[in-house]
Amino acid sequence: EIRYQIPEVGGQNSEVGAVTLRVYDLLGNEVATLVNEEKQSGTYSVRFDPKGLSSGIYFYQLRAGKYADTKKMILLR
Repeated sequence: EIRYQIPEVGGQNSEVGAVTLRVYDLLGNEVATLVNEEKQSGTYSVRFDPKGLSSGIYFYQLRAGKYADTKKMILLR
């Protein structure tokens, strides 16, 4: 489960715009898109089902408006 928070923009609960959360392998190939929609500020969580993926290191990237962040995760089977 991946949890993320979208902060309030300008002190109001407004829509930030397109939010994407994607998972990539070590070579930079996209292996899953978990979120691809318009969201309002708030706290969210999404379940990542690694069906068909082998053990290893993966990266997930959150993009919301002008914000982008990438984190590393380890998948153990």
